[in-house]
Amino acid sequence: MNAYAPILVLGALGAGFAIFSVVMATLIGPRRYNRAKLEAYECGIEPTPTPAGGGRFPIKYYLTAMLFIVFDIEIVFLYPWAVSFDALGIFGLVEMLLFVLTVFVAYVYVWRRGGLEWD
Repeated sequence: MNAYAPILVLGALGAGFAIFSVVMATLIGPRRYNRAKLEAYECGIEPTPTPAGGGRFPIKYYLTAMLFIVFDIEIVFLYPWAVSFDALGIFGLVEMLLFVLTVFVAYVYVWRRGGLEWD
């Protein structure tokens, strides 16, 4: 339990600071609401009304988001490998080459299927 005490103290301090910040902002923050402040802000563009059930997004939006997440997570796997490259030896090199080859094949597949085109 002594090994986890600093982690628990740091977590308690972080949670305490977050709760304190939210409570103090609601207590001492300004309360001058008007119609313009309550509207959604869309980078200076007037927001367009959406249907009651919510607007529809094109499937390309979701496809692009999923591809970004997949390839981003795959790149994150390169960092631990790069840190321990010397300790892994030739086995680590071969495994990473197979991993990068798999990522490259997936990238070529998405490219050939038109997943990277935004038309």
